[in-house]
Amino acid sequence: MTEPAHENLTTRLNEQQSQRFERCERRIGYAFRDKSLLLEALTHASGADHRLASNERLEFLGDAILGAVVCELLFQQYPDYQEGDLTKIKSVVVSRQTCAKISEAIGLQEFLIVGKGMAAGQSIPPSLLADVFESLVAAIYLDGGNEASQRFIEEYIGPEIELAAAGELGGNYKSLLQQFAQREFSRTPTYELLDEKGPDHRKCFKIAAQVGRTQYQPAWGRNKKEAEQRAACNALAEINDEPAQFPSD
Repeated sequence: MTEPAHENLTTRLNEQQSQRFERCERRIGYAFRDKSLLLEALTHASGADHRLASNERLEFLGDAILGAVVCELLFQQYPDYQEGDLTKIKSVVVSRQTCAKISEAIGLQEFLIVGKGMAAGQSIPPSLLADVFESLVAAIYLDGGNEASQRFIEEYIGPEIELAAAGELGGNYKSLLQQFAQREFSRTPTYELLDEKGPDHRKCFKIAAQVGRTQYQPAWGRNKKEAEQRAACNALAEINDEPAQFPSD
């Protein structure tokens, strides 16, 4: 007996949603046992039947988990830093700007469930991208426990901690290299992209710093900004006859 048309449509919609979830899980590197948590994490209030079905509650929990994990990472990684220094780095790392940047880099906007009016727009607001990252942190925590959520946070937030530490605490290697190059050679450093690899949503870039005709040991980074900072760090190390902190091979 032939299935009614509405049942065929429901089956197709369920299959599409399942495939969408699988793509999302591959992107974030975590497979949910409870798919309803992933659905909730991806659902903005505008696309939910009611507010409690949206990701707002998960966002609340995820924000707290993210803050706690980042605090622990900073405490362990920077044992010589004062409380004020750690607070500066944390404020950058857990900011909504950083969370939105990570969501965009992963490509989470592709999976967001929003209302029709918002779906018709050209782009997803950064605030929504920040919300979905925090919501995913909470969903992974509820689904896989503390270890799973901590792995997720470390993978995506780890590089941001390094960048924030460099920028906030005077370790801006690009600035230091520029000061040195202008003082010693009256030149401005340049940065050359040597290689890139990985899928579009998770590319890595290999960049070398150059002063005049001298090109220094390159470094890989998760984005060009990070790769340039690391390349500048390698250049300063080479200038001072020290081993590179970010060997590229």
